Amino acid sequence: MENREEHSSYLFTSESVTEGHPDKMCDQISDAILDAILTREAELAKVGYVAPDGSAADVSAVRTAVETFTTTGIITVMGEVRTQAYVDVEGIVRDVVEDIGYTSDDFGFNARTCAVSNYIHAQSADIAAGVDESYEVQNGQADADDPYERIGAGDQGVMFGYACNETSTLMPMPIYLAHRLAERLTAVRKNATLPYLRPDGKTQVSVRYEDDKPVRVEKVLISTQHAPEKTTAEIKADLIKWVIEPVFAAEGVAWDGAEIFVNPTGRFVVGGPMGDTGLTGRKIIVDTYGGRGRHGGGAFSGKDCTKVDRSAAYAARWVAKNIVAAGLADACEIELSYAIGVANPLSVYVDTKGTNTVPVSTIERAVNTVFDLRPAAIIDALDLRRPIFRKTSAYGHFGRELPEFTWERTDKVDELRAACGL
Repeated sequence: MENREEHSSYLFTSESVTEGHPDKMCDQISDAILDAILTREAELAKVGYVAPDGSAADVSAVRTAVETFTTTGIITVMGEVRTQAYVDVEGIVRDVVEDIGYTSDDFGFNARTCAVSNYIHAQSADIAAGVDESYEVQNGQADADDPYERIGAGDQGVMFGYACNETSTLMPMPIYLAHRLAERLTAVRKNATLPYLRPDGKTQVSVRYEDDKPVRVEKVLISTQHAPEKTTAEIKADLIKWVIEPVFAAEGVAWDGAEIFVNPTGRFVVGGPMGDTGLTGRKIIVDTYGGRGRHGGGAFSGKDCTKVDRSAAYAARWVAKNIVAAGLADACEIELSYAIGVANPLSVYVDTKGTNTVPVSTIERAVNTVFDLRPAAIIDALDLRRPIFRKTSAYGHFGRELPEFTWERTDKVDELRAACGL
């Protein structure tokens, strides 16, 4: 089989899904519950609430690992939580589903009539112990009064971050465009430009690369749930006019002559949980880099910021994006690894895919100088105890330069360049 390195022209494809996809419904519910807990815990701490067991409300003490499952007519929420707060889980579930747009039995799912089951329980004390007091502190290797040494990683594992100069937000072009199409598909449904659309949908973009540089879009696929009276031909014409053309025009991307696929089976009326089961964490490649950069072992949604599956993946993106923005490489992937309960990362690996403009060893030293990648330091630098997480749970955790997405900042460029002697 021919290796990719042996040819200069190839197609690379990435997909996205809309917020009404069953898996993405579950991600949003899990993150909405996390946001509600963070909000309520902060309110309780503000008034000095103390539980009967003597523990005070404290947002930094919150631990969540919430997962959601859905199928026809039912949503089940489960997982482990530590908090002083009470939140209305059933009410949160119904509000999220209604906001997504499943508001009628005609859509195959109804926020107000579906069954909701709640199986959330307390977090294991064994897990909490290593996070509350790190291995280094427990073994006398660090100062217990140092807030960045005190907290250990919430789990073991490897996390990746990636950036490249293919788009304005330093994301790979295929996943970036797939997300923008999915966002637009939802927008024209919700603003009634195309009122016959339903919440479930998928997008996919194939980009032609020449010498590892994107040159044009060659194939576009959109599958969208719709009202039964609409034909595929009508839907295709509408999507080209109201979704595809506006997105590519806004991004300045060439797509003339691209092959367009819309609902290839010819019909997509049954969708959402009626057509497919959904589960938190089952769209991790959609959540990250569309396969262009690697993904570690864990999903994001429903996990608080002590879980390095989430916080360290955000930090790795932050590091990689600043390296590319600083002109140190055209593309960069960062791998971080952690042990549960240990504050300091076990390894930090920099891979520039051969695009570096200074030696990789110099970049590695600069990363270790400029970035503190202990979990507590990441939480502090990126301000991750805020209720911002439902917003991350559809259309990508990366590549959207929103105020809440602190890991998208390129605020370390000058420090990195100085550390590299530039």
